[in-house]
Amino acid sequence: MALASGSHLGSYEIRELLGAGGMGEVYRATDPKLGRDVAIKVLPPEFARNPERLARFEREARVLASLNHQNIAAIYGFEQSGDVPFLVLEYVPGPTLGERLRSGPFELEECLRAALQMAEAVEEAHDKGVMHRDLKPSNVKITPDGRLKVLDFGLAKALDDEPAAGDSRNPPTLSLAATRAGVLLGTAGYMAPEQIKGAIADRRADIWAFGIVLVEMLTGRPVYSAGSVAETLAAVMLKDPGLESLPANTPAAIRKLLRRCLEKDPRRRLQAIGEARLAIEETLAGAAEEPAAPPAPPTAPQPARRPLPWIGATAALAVVSTALLALAVVHFRETPPEAPPVRFQIPAPEKASFRVPPAISPDGRRVAFVAAVEGGQSRLWVRPLGSLEAQPLPGTDDAYFLFWSPDSRFIGFSAQGKLKKVEVSGGPPQTLCDSPPFVSGAWSRQGVIVFGTSRGRLFRVAAAGGAAGPLTTLDPSRQEEAHHEPFFLPDDRHFLYFIRAGAAEHSGVYLGAVDARADSKDRRRLLGADSHAEYAPPLDGRLGHLLFVRENTLMAQPFDARKLQLAGEPFPVAERVGAFVGHGAFSVSDTGVLAWREGAGGLRTQLTWFDRDGKKLATVGKPGYYQNVALSPDGRQAAGEHAPDQVTNRDIWLFDLARDIPSRFTFHAAIDSMPVWSPDGGRIVFSSGRDGPLNLYQKISSGAGNETALLQSNTAKTPFDWSRDGRFLVYASQDPKTRLDLWVLPMTGDRAQRAPPAPYLQTEFDESQGQFSPDGKWMAYTSNESGVAQVYVQPFPAAGGKRQISSEGGFQPRWRGDGRELFFLAPGGVLMSAEIRAAPKFESSVPKRLFQTQMFSQTLNFHRYAVTPDGKRFLMIATTEETASAPITVVQNWLAGVKR
Repeated sequence: MALASGSHLGSYEIRELLGAGGMGEVYRATDPKLGRDVAIKVLPPEFARNPERLARFEREARVLASLNHQNIAAIYGFEQSGDVPFLVLEYVPGPTLGERLRSGPFELEECLRAALQMAEAVEEAHDKGVMHRDLKPSNVKITPDGRLKVLDFGLAKALDDEPAAGDSRNPPTLSLAATRAGVLLGTAGYMAPEQIKGAIADRRADIWAFGIVLVEMLTGRPVYSAGSVAETLAAVMLKDPGLESLPANTPAAIRKLLRRCLEKDPRRRLQAIGEARLAIEETLAGAAEEPAAPPAPPTAPQPARRPLPWIGATAALAVVSTALLALAVVHFRETPPEAPPVRFQIPAPEKASFRVPPAISPDGRRVAFVAAVEGGQSRLWVRPLGSLEAQPLPGTDDAYFLFWSPDSRFIGFSAQGKLKKVEVSGGPPQTLCDSPPFVSGAWSRQGVIVFGTSRGRLFRVAAAGGAAGPLTTLDPSRQEEAHHEPFFLPDDRHFLYFIRAGAAEHSGVYLGAVDARADSKDRRRLLGADSHAEYAPPLDGRLGHLLFVRENTLMAQPFDARKLQLAGEPFPVAERVGAFVGHGAFSVSDTGVLAWREGAGGLRTQLTWFDRDGKKLATVGKPGYYQNVALSPDGRQAAGEHAPDQVTNRDIWLFDLARDIPSRFTFHAAIDSMPVWSPDGGRIVFSSGRDGPLNLYQKISSGAGNETALLQSNTAKTPFDWSRDGRFLVYASQDPKTRLDLWVLPMTGDRAQRAPPAPYLQTEFDESQGQFSPDGKWMAYTSNESGVAQVYVQPFPAAGGKRQISSEGGFQPRWRGDGRELFFLAPGGVLMSAEIRAAPKFESSVPKRLFQTQMFSQTLNFHRYAVTPDGKRFLMIATTEETASAPITVVQNWLAGVKR
């Protein structure tokens, strides 16, 4: 609202508008009762609509009114006229400090005397328990007689949307909703770093702002000023305040004071404004007592004299210096108060959704994540914690999983069958080595990268690139299914990693070493957990902690990194933090910054029907955690690898599509996966690690009876398809030498008389996801022989040449029921279609795009969709909206906010 001159607000006559901003409009008015000018601050309109907030503000105003100091503009009262709440303040004539600075910097002595008054005002307020929270030149007035008056003490807090009394265990969340006309719980160029991060500001935030204002008074220029609020906030977080620009005559004591006021870490910052007042007083006193130049030395002997005045002054200064030194020693021996945790959230980029859990950089300054823009590919994004925006990294299309270099300069990631790295500051990604998808990795300070997959062992490769070599070996006797999620410990020799095993007592977090024998089966289990573990170094000189997920709770447990052993009991850090196939949805830095996403250890998904245009038709079952899906030959049922929640083990479930009723099909403690229907729908083959590596089992589809072993060996196996004539089962086998190969298992006749399995494709490359054509004469499959995974078709049995179907990469082929169309996923999750003509010779059309799916995984061991025989509908594993939209929570100084 705008009040005209001569109008009245209550009993006050409005004279003129003095200013307007994010905290309301300020008018000069006349108090008719006392015959004096006052300043009227009309509060924002939202106050009138919030009685609870209005009452809280009134309580705050009473506290602020208790301030009584010559350098603080007084609050006379808090009143309301109709539905307009307003403050009655002391009217202070004269320019603001900001207006004075337009004419240039202060002279040194003038600056120090003004700063002394400002420090005295802040000290008075702090002694009464009042913080300013928005100290800046426009909130300081200079009266005609040269006195400084600080305005708006405590109003930033009183006007804040959050409750006045903060809980250090649950600090407020930084939100753009708190921004009003450039005010974000303060003013961008004068906010302390911890305010920008969303902390409840304490007296150290005022000390930071005091230092910024003092530098501006000395130089005549703003310390932090950029083209936008976001750029200014980023500059505060990332750039030094530039004290080298101070005038040459700035005393050393003042330079030291400013360095201490402008420490970005509040724990290292000046802890009390009274110390600033003392330093300024001492500097002014020293300047006043500084002696004139001594007279020229005499040419003849002189009689003895009394000591010269400047000698006495020097002695006095020496005494003062000694006293100050003693004071400093006492001060630095004091234990500073523990800084509260700072919590804020990072949403997904506009029109994008998260794909994997976040990774915080070791220096705690950036968070990286994989996100996919609607209708586009997944890629790496990086957001500096001092910025309000994340930026995608060029050249990282199809990225999946990521890890940081120890110096926070590079990010390692998996894409297109390669392990790559990219520099955060820019530049094209570099390929390090071939690698299956679903890579998890760790990077040591010695230049060694350890990585693994969700279905294999760990490998090592030089950070500069080269051939990857095996680092661990699966132990079948312990039903080990995978080694992955490594994390280096401080000695750079040992690392943590997660072992997933069929038996719960063998799953958990283990300790490994980069110089261990690859074939060693020595295992040292540190703890049982549902996820990997990360080590958080000690920030207080004590023990560090291992962080891990157990039963949807992020836990921390003291850990002695020198003795490589646990040193205390675990305690909870955050709830609803998930884990999926051993990967927890959290990340911790070396500097006490922790990031996580609720429920995002694995993407919460649901079986969903789509038509050929990508229109969502219906859902099947309830949201949960799905990996693979297959339709029964009659189209009445679906079999899928499923877990209702992140704690329950994944089993094979059956879904009655007509009645939408799910039923559990397998019940073993090991993970059962990749169901394949027999052509008559009577049996289901699947893989399981219950007896060592992934072996093949079968069970009657009605659920009657027990599952029986179909094929067992020392290599991991994944079934993909059963020929329509019932004669052959095609599966992929993991071989240490030839990697993924396609094998064929005869399925007819008496089991004891069947021929043994035989390789169909066995090369130095990965071949997987085999699919028989409906007539049984062709095999569609995926291979990375060209360096990028592509879809091929080859005769079955293998004879003659092959035909490449995809052109820009492809995964997960599926045939239409008549064999005249082949579907596959292109990189980025686009469903593609190619027309097929097999006679008189095999021909395929140029693939065409059908629609963008939510399936971005490029692993060679999964099948995330099924197609009806007519090719008109697709049953897909789709990400739920709440999973994709859940923000990243970031907590700085995480340990201070938990009960131990």
